[in-house]
Amino acid sequence: MKKIINNPNDVVTEMLQGLAKANPNVVYAGEGVEVISRKEKKSGKVGVISGGGSGHEPAHAGYVGKGMLDAAVAGNVFASPSPDRIIEGIKAADSGAGVLMVIKNYSGDIMNFEMAGELASMEDIKTASVVVKDDVAVPNSTFSTGRRGIAGTVFVHKVAGAAAEMGKSLEEVQAAAQKTADNVRSMGMAMSPCILPGVGTPGFDLGEKEVEIGMGIHGEPGVSREDLRPAKDLAEELVGRILADYDYSGSEVAVMVNGLGGTPLMELYIMYNEVEKYLAEKGIKIYRAFVGNYMTSLEMAGCSVTLLKLDDELKTYLDYPSEAPAFRV
Repeated sequence: MKKIINNPNDVVTEMLQGLAKANPNVVYAGEGVEVISRKEKKSGKVGVISGGGSGHEPAHAGYVGKGMLDAAVAGNVFASPSPDRIIEGIKAADSGAGVLMVIKNYSGDIMNFEMAGELASMEDIKTASVVVKDDVAVPNSTFSTGRRGIAGTVFVHKVAGAAAEMGKSLEEVQAAAQKTADNVRSMGMAMSPCILPGVGTPGFDLGEKEVEIGMGIHGEPGVSREDLRPAKDLAEELVGRILADYDYSGSEVAVMVNGLGGTPLMELYIMYNEVEKYLAEKGIKIYRAFVGNYMTSLEMAGCSVTLLKLDDELKTYLDYPSEAPAFRV
């Protein structure tokens, strides 16, 4: 195992310290708190927070900035942040109009964010939440009851952050975020495992020519293990499963081809090329495309494809300027 780290126990703290130093518009709350928040708060604006286990960078701290998240809470690698960390994130995001919590559908995340919301209510901070369940691969997984939250969560961050920045109420921000969650679907695949800092061994094994279709971002099992095929075939399988799950016919969509951390951009653009051609055959028009690493799994090789069905409202939020370091619009 080769990783650019110091002590494996310090990777989250040192990562967040580096992120804050590299991006002067955010601040790091300190070791043990593990919260990144916007340096400048806008009075009377709804706060938007998210978070989860580390190892998925740039999620979630890379999405803190004007027009997107107000704060992000980091857990240990692949582990949910504790309620005491999350309440600090809520406080950092609160400016008097309430705080929306965007939560991926993992059991630990939901439990801890809900507990933090209860703590916030005791301090007269109003919260609301949206749970993202965009993964069409499996109905249940090692970490979740029901569908997993994966890269589609980034679109929910974007829409919620834009609605909040535009002065919408907490109820309106929640409704826009929920609308996004309802209209987004994702499907992924893995070509190699990842290695957790301090563990030193792969989380699972894949043969030299094998891929796992539907692999989760924590290494959860997918729906099938198959031989590696050309990008065209892989794109059609991933998108085909999404289209079988949700009706995108005749609609405009935002597309995200997301790398899991170890896949070159060359390959992600080849995948996008095939996704675009397949959607064109189906009469689905792409409004905007996003290709890159948005929701990773350490150094896992592979990718996911996300489709968000758009209307005029969601287009407005998607196009709204964002100054988050990992999602500039």
